[in-house]
Amino acid sequence: MGFPEFVIVIASIMALNPLAMDMMLPALPNIGAAFKIPVENHLQLVLSTFLIGFGAGQFVMGPLSDRFGRRPVLLGGMAVYAVASVLAVVAPSFETLLLARALQGLGTAATRVIATSIVRDCYVGRRMASVMSLAMMIFIAVPVVAPSFGQAVLLVTAWRGIFVVLMLYGLLALAWCVLRLPETLPESKRRSLAPSDVLSAFRQTLTHRQTVGYATAAGSVIGALFAYVFCAQQVFTGIYHLGQYFPLAFAAIAAGTAIAGFLNARLVGRLGMRVISHGALTLYTAVAGVMLLTESLGVLPLALFMVLSALMMFSFGMMVANFTALAMEPQGHIAGTASSLYGSITTLIGIVVGMAIGQSFDGTLLPFSIGFFLSTLAALAIVLVVEKGRLFRPHHRPIS
Repeated sequence: MGFPEFVIVIASIMALNPLAMDMMLPALPNIGAAFKIPVENHLQLVLSTFLIGFGAGQFVMGPLSDRFGRRPVLLGGMAVYAVASVLAVVAPSFETLLLARALQGLGTAATRVIATSIVRDCYVGRRMASVMSLAMMIFIAVPVVAPSFGQAVLLVTAWRGIFVVLMLYGLLALAWCVLRLPETLPESKRRSLAPSDVLSAFRQTLTHRQTVGYATAAGSVIGALFAYVFCAQQVFTGIYHLGQYFPLAFAAIAAGTAIAGFLNARLVGRLGMRVISHGALTLYTAVAGVMLLTESLGVLPLALFMVLSALMMFSFGMMVANFTALAMEPQGHIAGTASSLYGSITTLIGIVVGMAIGQSFDGTLLPFSIGFFLSTLAALAIVLVVEKGRLFRPHHRPIS
């Protein structure tokens, strides 16, 4: 497999997750009407249960892939994703739909963990960050088009048709991996599943300052992003009254992340992961402060909200691949387990933060603005602790 195909395959399997998340956004009112859900905020469960399955599943995917190899775990997870999509298509109740969403999340846990592990198997340092950025550029482009794609499906069929599309995409990606993606973990480097070995790998990951620090910081910034996604449909249709134009506004904002992924891939080799990610975190904090200030003063019109949200997405895109690379860099010998723990930590922190902010939605942007600002300050404080008070320093070696 050549380098371009490698990047595209990694991005395509990673894209299963955001596609399953963001295609659902335009369909939430339809789902609420179909199952007679009386409280609008409860529809956010369609998103959050998916993320709970995604976060919890990552705990086991890494150790399994370190023992049995990347391919069997990846293909098994993608098969679970396809079966869960079928269950969602035929779900007779809201509770069954939520179960299907949790299983979809569980399946995509394998795709995210294994994709990161495969990249770490093959690359290190800035080259790893560059590969992750190229994959993330494609991966992040999915949220740009996914709501519009979901809206297009709704124009020709009911909301269940979205799950049919998700199933077909999952099967296509599964077939591509079966035919083209090689095993990247040789037999000689596989690890035992003995409890003592698994716990040892967990301990090595969770006691490494750089790994756990950047995982926690990433979880904090991802929490703000999750909150934005959870509330997006209510904000754009309820506050700004965009109606069916909501996917277009969402896409325009999300494009900032794809642009950031492209720029990061071009710049990280010269500037390094720390310089770029710390600069992006500083911008993220400034954007959060401006959004909170303008919302508190009652002067946050749609145009300004979209500009600030686009800057939020741009800075997030400049952070996420570099935070991942910095966290994973010291863990090459246990890449699968470390990737599992990294994904679980970031996702579960993000879910807790995102749900807390999302469920506090009261018809205004004030709860989101406050949550965005506080979670961003927390991420900045964590990075300062990890880097011992020095930001923007050149990258030399992992911090132990």
